[in-house]
Amino acid sequence: MKTKFSLTLLLLLAILQVSCQQTNPEKSNINNDLTPVEVVSADGFKRAYFASGCFWCVEAIYESLNGVKESISGYSGGHTKKPTYESSNTGKTGHAETVEIIYNPNVISFKLLVDVYFGSQNISQVNGQGNDRGSQYRSIIFYQNMEEKNIIAEKIKALYEENPDRKVATEVIPFQKFWIAEKYHQNYERLHPNNSYIQNVSIPRLKRFQYKFPELLKDNSKH
Repeated sequence: MKTKFSLTLLLLLAILQVSCQQTNPEKSNINNDLTPVEVVSADGFKRAYFASGCFWCVEAIYESLNGVKESISGYSGGHTKKPTYESSNTGKTGHAETVEIIYNPNVISFKLLVDVYFGSQNISQVNGQGNDRGSQYRSIIFYQNMEEKNIIAEKIKALYEENPDRKVATEVIPFQKFWIAEKYHQNYERLHPNNSYIQNVSIPRLKRFQYKFPELLKDNSKH
């Protein structure tokens, strides 16, 4: 009888745990193991860090935004020092292709950058975007302080409330360090418009984003 009661109790606890996870699904995305590192603002510009597939695509999307001074391709989220394109592509460094966004907070807010982040990718795809698959292409959004963390959590909560059946695969991680990628990766979409990947993947993704957020674009990005 005691064994039967214990099994019943364990079953009820398991059901309750699952129920709590479903009630607060956004909490499962957030990593609290590390203390975030906050990058000091310079000349009125702040920095933000996002990963969602190939950094060529993400860099081009953010550089089209009014208020963004520059976006830089690189690596973050892993456990090795000085990652390279070759080493990160093995999937063994833990790093994801990440973009550093240098932006004017008086023109565009972190909250809007987060809206752009979730509005410019397949938020349900795990470890990749489209045909770019592997942990180096996983979606991560990095926070530097509690304010940013709360903004991200509220956005994920809103996405779940909008569609409870939709999975949000994005990891939410305290920012630690950004490693700038090799020079040939920088501004790749702009400098290599005839590259087959750029033609077939980056430009279509950029145009889909621009169609959804025309009000956020720089004048020279509207086309």
